[in-house]
Amino acid sequence: MSEISRRSILKAGALGAVTILGGAASSRAGAPASTPRAPLFFTAEEAAFIDAAVARLIPADEQWGGAREAGVANYVDLQLAGAWGAGERLYRSGPWVPGTASQGYQLPFTPAELFRKALGAINKELAATPFAKMSAAKQDAYLRHLETSSTDLGGVPSDVFFMHLWELTVEGFFSDPVYGGNRDMLGWRMVGFPGAYASYYELVDQHGVKFDRPPMSLAEDANRHVHMDPNIPAYLLTPSK
Repeated sequence: MSEISRRSILKAGALGAVTILGGAASSRAGAPASTPRAPLFFTAEEAAFIDAAVARLIPADEQWGGAREAGVANYVDLQLAGAWGAGERLYRSGPWVPGTASQGYQLPFTPAELFRKALGAINKELAATPFAKMSAAKQDAYLRHLETSSTDLGGVPSDVFFMHLWELTVEGFFSDPVYGGNRDMLGWRMVGFPGAYASYYELVDQHGVKFDRPPMSLAEDANRHVHMDPNIPAYLLTPSK
């Protein structure tokens, strides 16, 4: 496995995922606030865990930044602070009984409630040495424990929490920057995805020609001009220290 690059693994499923996850992001969040900014949903302690966790789930390498550099924690925060986090489209009338794997999510919690309960339990467990201050190897081991066990995190099984965290991390890395992640279209540039060009009319008669343009956000027009709606930033600024 050491000979398989992170780029090749992510690229294998990224192009299909971008299309699907971009649509999911559209339904999950309203227009994000201008950046840089403080978290809307996470406490400082919760934000520290999320930032460190996504950085291990999609780490930077010699060529490309990872989830931290792509602003994924910002994306996760925005989703949980919005309608999706509040469970706007979830059925919430019960009964709440364990389901089978084919039945999907069966817990009574909204996504925001799920993260708050799980992160509260995690940060309490790791009070002596917070996750963000662990070595990379210990962080990986802890995340693997969450993924492969069903440890109770305030009523949330750890594997269910990990699944949500992983899915949001991938979304934040590959969805349109307009939704708060994929800073400077890092994920798209890494896999060669062109983004949201509205028209390819001038190329319809050209076959076998490499599409060699920089990726484009939903917030840009065909002339690469960014629409300066403060609630729809096409590029995220690196938060000040």
